[in-house]
Amino acid sequence: MFGNVYGLDLGTYEIKVYDKKQNTMWKEKNAIAIANEKTIFSVGDAAYEMFEKSPFNIEVVFPMKEGVISHFYDMQYLLQNLLKNERQFMRGSKYIVAVPTDVTEVEKRAFYDLVVHSTAKAKEVRIVERGLADAIGLGLNVQQSPGIFIVNLGGETTELSVLSYGGVVLNKLLKIGGRTMDQAIVGAVRYNNEYLIGKQTAEDLRKAFGVQTNHDDTVLKVAGRNLLNGIPEQRAVPKEIVQSAMKDLLDTLVHEIQFLLERTPPEVQRTIQRSGIYLTGGLANLKGLHTYLEEVLGLPVHKSKQPEYCAVTGLKEIIQTKTLKKLTYSMLDENYRWMR
Repeated sequence: MFGNVYGLDLGTYEIKVYDKKQNTMWKEKNAIAIANEKTIFSVGDAAYEMFEKSPFNIEVVFPMKEGVISHFYDMQYLLQNLLKNERQFMRGSKYIVAVPTDVTEVEKRAFYDLVVHSTAKAKEVRIVERGLADAIGLGLNVQQSPGIFIVNLGGETTELSVLSYGGVVLNKLLKIGGRTMDQAIVGAVRYNNEYLIGKQTAEDLRKAFGVQTNHDDTVLKVAGRNLLNGIPEQRAVPKEIVQSAMKDLLDTLVHEIQFLLERTPPEVQRTIQRSGIYLTGGLANLKGLHTYLEEVLGLPVHKSKQPEYCAVTGLKEIIQTKTLKKLTYSMLDENYRWMR
């Protein structure tokens, strides 16, 4: 049986896969539930369902941290398990992996090794910068455009990429993401209300209120624990606390976008000033974020209907279009001889 071709977008909290043979895209939570510190209990969506709800002897861990692989063997086990047990997995297949742009070559090599040194017995593994995959997934002509600005908003990181004629001109990885905002909301509710909520509850509040939105309700009642008496209870959390908790992170994001624009070469910058910036990644769905950035930056801001699928959609296009394959590279190339 002939091997398949897979496109892999490995995010901090979600794995997205394109399967060429089936011509399908699917996603799964990037989580593993470990029992008694050594036994794999469950992986993927099933493991994530246990997050903050599991008994004391089961821990839910995330093999990725801040966009890079932090627990290599856990990540390898998870990926092999998802491909082999839940899909029609074939050995000897080819893989194209989207990697963060602003990380070290050693960290990029970890993505390569993840597939090469696995039971997948990969025939070929090629790498592409996530910013390029995002732009292709948005339907932009990356090889002909003199200037594209991509803002990929993920679970723990935000990737800023300035592209020109199929290459990366400037890039920066920020430690700002959905989970970062959730932690800020947990801290703000605790400080202002003497009330402890979980990260999942903070995520629900973030998604409900968004950024500077006129939500029908100014408060939402959520479950938590009263820190004065230690008793679990339901309490209303105001919209103002949630949105103000995200304000500093949004200010940092805006500052970093402006800083990167200032460093962008004039010819590229002029094109970006006309075309604007493009939001991708799951956090781009946050209510009001698109409008907020447009107002503060004074630039057009574009968002696709499914920004979380932009990178894997770009991988699909790269796999199906021969002329786009030259945007990918192998770590067996001469440039990476020192890493072999």
